[in-house]
Amino acid sequence: MPTELHDKAHIDVFDRAAREHWALRFGVTEERLRKAVRMVGSRVASVAAYLGQPAR
Repeated sequence: MPTELHDKAHIDVFDRAAREHWALRFGVTEERLRKAVRMVGSRVASVAAYLGQPAR
């Protein structure tokens, strides 16, 4: 896992560690995270907005 994972602008849903990190960060399941990325793309800010949460 990259040491600066939390600073990345995009979520890599194909990377298990990244998926786990962002799912935990947003308080959602990995499947919910995948769905959000499918709906709005992989940008952290877009996913956060879709999930109704702050980007950082």
